[in-house]
Amino acid sequence: MNGRWAGLAMAALVCLSASCSDSGADEKGKAGTAGKARIAFFGFAKANSFSAATFAGVEEYAKAHNAAAEFLDANLDPQAQVRQLQDAVTSKRFQVFVVQANDGAAVVAPLRAAVRAGIKVVVDFTPAGTRYDTAEPQVPGTITLVDVPARNGRTLGELAVQACRSKKIDPCDVAYFEGLKALPLDNARTKAAEDALAGQAGVRLKARIEGGYTQQTGRKAMQDLLQREPGVDVVVGSSQALLGAEAVAKGKPILYVANGGSRQTVKAVQDGRWYAAYYLPVKTLGAKTAELGLNAARGQNVPATNVMTDLVPGQGKGTREALAGVTGEYDE
Repeated sequence: MNGRWAGLAMAALVCLSASCSDSGADEKGKAGTAGKARIAFFGFAKANSFSAATFAGVEEYAKAHNAAAEFLDANLDPQAQVRQLQDAVTSKRFQVFVVQANDGAAVVAPLRAAVRAGIKVVVDFTPAGTRYDTAEPQVPGTITLVDVPARNGRTLGELAVQACRSKKIDPCDVAYFEGLKALPLDNARTKAAEDALAGQAGVRLKARIEGGYTQQTGRKAMQDLLQREPGVDVVVGSSQALLGAEAVAKGKPILYVANGGSRQTVKAVQDGRWYAAYYLPVKTLGAKTAELGLNAARGQNVPATNVMTDLVPGQGKGTREALAGVTGEYDE
């Protein structure tokens, strides 16, 4: 990891305050002085490498600051996650929630209940609510550390334009592999990417295909694309989908722009196989959610609105130059 990313990682591990060492939980489950504070991590799924890396950062920070963390696994099931949130509020076992919402609208009610119960809630990565163009808390009393989907999509579109400019061809044909058409979050991201591509001289959006978030769905999307647009120049999609797509399109001079920052993705950019990636240091940002939640639980003032890319050099635009010396913080 180069100096820029190492500095970010170190910043996320700064001690909360001199009072951190004796904070804990009283009989009502609030942060007190009797023992360790407890963090409930509601991740997308334990089997999801992104969530696992985030939790590794949460757990590492908690252990270093007299706290404990527990992964509550809903396995990508929005209603199961809602039930877990409700049960955790009732149990009074936790002083901090870190929540990766599987369905932003579905978690609003239980998060409101958590705030009323005095639990400090940090909304991580995906917004909790129905707006995908803002990082501001949509549930009053919560803290956000999110990657704004509309900003994410716009950045992917801008990187695709850069990739086209690097090819020095006119026109340059772009294909966009959206995640899942059924998800409002993905629709917002796709719209922002399309807007970033629109009106760019010499750049044409030739195809929009559901690419999903697995290598298998990426392979299928690329097969469909090459039947329709065999001369495509740039393909944008999730890092998982592009790993599958690349295997199908062997030998074709396609530039890839990935949404994701796994070790495999970073290496693909560094090796010159892919043009760029939307990069976030996932484990480091997981530690930051724990810092925000524990600080708040221990009575410190913390900013309510936090944007992941504001904490990352280059706003997440992981070109080959920007990722020099970076290894990534999780595996696909």
